[in-house]
Amino acid sequence: MAKYEPVLLKNVGVPDIRKLDVYRSRGGYASAKKVLTEWTPDQAVEIIKSSGLRGRGGAGFPCGMKWSFLPPDRKITYLCVNADESEPGTFCNRVLMEEDPHQLLEGILIAGFATRSTAAYIYMRVEFHEQFHILQKALDEAYAAGLFGKKLFGTDYNLECYIHRGAGAYVCGEETGLIESLEGKRGWPRIKPPFPAIEGLFRRPTVVNNVETICCVPHIVERGVEWFKSIGTENSAGPKLYTVSGPVKRPGCFEAPLGLSCRDLIFGDDYGQGMLEGKKVKGCIPGGLSVGVLTEKELDCKLDFDDVRKYGLLGLGTAGAIVIPHDADIRHVLANITRFYSHESCGQCTQCREGTNWLYKIAKRIAAGAGRVADLDLIVEVTKNMGMMGGLSICGLPDGAAFPIRTIVEKFRDEFEDHIRRQEPGRVEYMIKHVNPAAYELPILGSRSVQAAV
Repeated sequence: MAKYEPVLLKNVGVPDIRKLDVYRSRGGYASAKKVLTEWTPDQAVEIIKSSGLRGRGGAGFPCGMKWSFLPPDRKITYLCVNADESEPGTFCNRVLMEEDPHQLLEGILIAGFATRSTAAYIYMRVEFHEQFHILQKALDEAYAAGLFGKKLFGTDYNLECYIHRGAGAYVCGEETGLIESLEGKRGWPRIKPPFPAIEGLFRRPTVVNNVETICCVPHIVERGVEWFKSIGTENSAGPKLYTVSGPVKRPGCFEAPLGLSCRDLIFGDDYGQGMLEGKKVKGCIPGGLSVGVLTEKELDCKLDFDDVRKYGLLGLGTAGAIVIPHDADIRHVLANITRFYSHESCGQCTQCREGTNWLYKIAKRIAAGAGRVADLDLIVEVTKNMGMMGGLSICGLPDGAAFPIRTIVEKFRDEFEDHIRRQEPGRVEYMIKHVNPAAYELPILGSRSVQAAV
């Protein structure tokens, strides 16, 4: 097999690539100029639609189709770029903004023109301090060169671009929560319909796309639809950025065609290069925390939009893999996952607000050595009664909470039951009589000591 040539990461390592003149010397902004001077917005939409580009932010919705949902008679349209990247285990968008900021800005120019947007807002998580300054400097350079503002490339098209820094809320990665935050409100997802394409930012038609999705657009224009469709698998076209973290020899962000197996991502010479000495794989969360977990025997799962569902996962997600080593206590893994979702629930929907909180309490009690086999059944039952997929919630956060919690309990049930069988006798009864389960503090992952408020 021929060695894969990076596309999205092709400029990484090029000296001074963050500077506009260096980026342009490598063909930068040629695609934007071509689209703005030679194409119509409808042509641009059709090209992206025919390429099969699907959103890289988690849901995998077809990008061109999302653009086509905008009403034809609109006067004001907004483009929102989701650079929040709050999904645990994911840092591919950070790499793109940090290493090649003008690639993102060129994609914004094309996407803005295609959707006839009057303004683009890059919603960036506040923890990205360095990345914010890098991107702002690149944007200032682009403005000074006339690439944003009025009469772009001598045409009648005008586009303003702004960077908005969020406050670090996970739920603001959901597009309507992002829009609410952009408007200066609490980042609570909106009830839909109306969808953002009809009534989004400032109650105007709005498109929300992920950073990596936008970065694919200039390359489709430059290399063509057939090139893009030739990469990846059926129904999952194009290049993809994968991240891998955990006790692997080479954690980081890597580019490959869609359909790379989870095993190759961890053990491949071009990727993770295997586990650290003395470590083995117990499992892997392959697409960011919310998609669910794979066991060691399931690592041949292809990371595309279809194959992952054969393994009981929510979807591809962000392709941010978190490797779980063999010596990790699965009870503490579960408790950490439930703690995250309990903390990040916005609280609007009862089953999410209460469900994630109770799941955390149960998981803490199991981690403290006072679990019951019935608790495992209860966890599975609770996760099946919360979520947008069942028509029970405003956004998909409870679905994202349910899949990792449920899959880790179902796929590692024997290990949970073994821990429960080996618990200190009478521990459950003592906690019920004397200890408030909600007061238990989760031990640091790997710690053997658990303190409880009595």
